[in-house]
Amino acid sequence: MSEVLIPIAYQLGVGGIGGFFVGYTVKKITRIAIIIGVVVFSLVYLAYTNVINVNYDELIKLWPNLADPVLGLLAPFISALPFLGSFFVGLMYGFKKG
Repeated sequence: MSEVLIPIAYQLGVGGIGGFFVGYTVKKITRIAIIIGVVVFSLVYLAYTNVINVNYDELIKLWPNLADPVLGLLAPFISALPFLGSFFVGLMYGFKKG
């Protein structure tokens, strides 16, 4: 029984602590995310007003290259659910405290 509980407790502990630090850090660097959002919004607006030109055909061609790695991560994601759950709880707590 302990050979099952120890790895789960380890994943929960490491996930919770890691999540706390990530959440705390994310809360502190929110300004950077806002700046990035403003830049992306500006690029979208410039493309909408035809100030810049976006080649959507080439952008769509990139999708298969981006989708394959994402779909390949699904199996490890399922096996890491205890870690991810505690990571998310720690992330929210760190974000709240930050």
